[in-house]
Amino acid sequence: MGGSPGTADAPCDGCWFVVLPDREPASRLARRLTSRACHVLPHASGRPWLVGCWGQEQMITAEAGPVRLAVAGVCSLTPGELGARAAAVRTAAEVPAAVAGARGSFHLLASVDGEVYGRGTATGDRRLYRAEVTGVTVAADRARTLAWLTGARPDPARLAARLVPPLPYPLEHGAMWAGVATVPPGHALRLGRDGSCSAPRWWRPPPSDLPLAEAAPLLREALRGAVAARVAPGRVWGADLSGGMDSTSLCFLAAEAGARLVAVTLDWSAPTNQDAAYARLAAGALPGLTHLVFRSAELPGHFTGLNEREEPGDTPTALLRDRAQQGELVRLLREHGARRRLSGHGGDHVVTAPAAYLHRLVRRHPVTGLRHLAAHRARARWPLGAALRELAGRRSPERWLVAQAHSLATAARPEGPRCDWNTPLSLPPWATGHAVDLLAGLLREAAAGPFAALAPDRGTHAWAQRAQSAGARGGEIAGAAARAGLPIDMPFCDDAVVEACLRARPEETGHPAGYKPLLAAAMRGIVPEAILARTTKDHCDEEWRAGLTARRRDLAAWAGDSRLVAAGLADPGLLRRALLAPEVLGVGAAGLECTLGTEAWLRDLEAHPHPAHLREHAGEQAPGPPANAR
Repeated sequence: MGGSPGTADAPCDGCWFVVLPDREPASRLARRLTSRACHVLPHASGRPWLVGCWGQEQMITAEAGPVRLAVAGVCSLTPGELGARAAAVRTAAEVPAAVAGARGSFHLLASVDGEVYGRGTATGDRRLYRAEVTGVTVAADRARTLAWLTGARPDPARLAARLVPPLPYPLEHGAMWAGVATVPPGHALRLGRDGSCSAPRWWRPPPSDLPLAEAAPLLREALRGAVAARVAPGRVWGADLSGGMDSTSLCFLAAEAGARLVAVTLDWSAPTNQDAAYARLAAGALPGLTHLVFRSAELPGHFTGLNEREEPGDTPTALLRDRAQQGELVRLLREHGARRRLSGHGGDHVVTAPAAYLHRLVRRHPVTGLRHLAAHRARARWPLGAALRELAGRRSPERWLVAQAHSLATAARPEGPRCDWNTPLSLPPWATGHAVDLLAGLLREAAAGPFAALAPDRGTHAWAQRAQSAGARGGEIAGAAARAGLPIDMPFCDDAVVEACLRARPEETGHPAGYKPLLAAAMRGIVPEAILARTTKDHCDEEWRAGLTARRRDLAAWAGDSRLVAAGLADPGLLRRALLAPEVLGVGAAGLECTLGTEAWLRDLEAHPHPAHLREHAGEQAPGPPANAR
């Protein structure tokens, strides 16, 4: 941290921590964890505050009188800088100022005279979870840790929700275990010495009011700072080089920062795909690059290893399709000396405003708004009537959630405009009535709870929600990558990068006539112009279909012994038809992969009921903090 993060040096399965309040009952709870932890950091009172495992480059800490600060993850601050900032903190409310302007992606944790403050990122790629354990509210960076402490089981309603792509805000942030709650991204957790608990909001989207020409330099410097917070000159870094604008931009910024890059490119089989050609063009402008190009036939096929059970993460994931393929790429990158990897994940989500910006634009600038609407209709073939109804609508996000609960269906809805609070929800055809009822209950519960949109207008809300969706998927990717042995970094999910994107006027970044104009303007002079002018995006549809066909026997066995069927959430006959012939039911890739991911997650939990990161390693514990600022 404060330079370039290295690999974990903790004697366990990755970094993890539990945050305890400054109360005696929490001290008794800590005893359940200390034999599984490498570090125990105390409050000023001497009671345990942070218990867990982390390497010296995975967390930095600072002390100043009764103040304790910890930053876990990637952060541009050095231990000395954090120590100086800790000295200026007097109350828990002043803790956020201690990391103002810092680049990276990190948890911020503090104990100020026994008052506890903790938060993840605004995008949610780093999260906090909370639960009540023997009468004490505690927090952790992994939901499975709290599920283990409480003995919780997966919540059937949350399993039903995972069958829907995409989940709407705020459901996509829900924890999978009964009794375990997510601290929503953009909110902090406050734990008082008196047992009080609150989750105040610390982040709101910035105003989207800058012309593209003024926002582009902000994005360029945010991305440059995000890469510099991770990359040290001379260190070997793995990188994705797809030939698209997102990953290519990061490769050029990493090279600018002095990284020795080993980049991988996948050459998909569709004859119209252009990724490999653009990647080779970029590679020619990156001196010293080691460029590894693989045809898809040279790597494990999609859905290879369906029956190989792995340590599960906190949530089901749709990453199942290329898990074996990514495992092989990790092996090859490590053979070339890489110990971390850069990914352009999140770029698609954050650099372009979603079409919901039209809802405000037609009210503020009707002529311009209608012109933009015409352009979107021409590109996406929106029905005029449906588009006008969404643009004229004034219902609140709470009413939208209730309406979805009333209209939930188990059939795919036709593609339409994207100008409401979210896209209409539908469960897959194999979902049971029980699954429909459970999801409807979650929607009504969310609408009736302490719900607030991410922003007052639909456009900014949708843009921020897309950033948080990128963060949620990014957290899944990071967890899988760490378990595979090559930690991954996704700078487009950094809060500072997202805020820079959100500053741009959405009508300038979201008009369908351009392709990622904000990122192109930000990278002009850094990335070759031919790549910035690219307007195409490749796909791997042929590999996806071939993978399903090759695994038909495994999929048939899954359908016959489905955990989702056993939970009453899927109809066995319809599920079998979908797995063996998804085109018959008109099921898209997203719907099928959500179901496969949830099924695989339940099987992984059965095979690995005890979290690997909580294994006993008594005698290895270092009771104090690593050598950081004091």
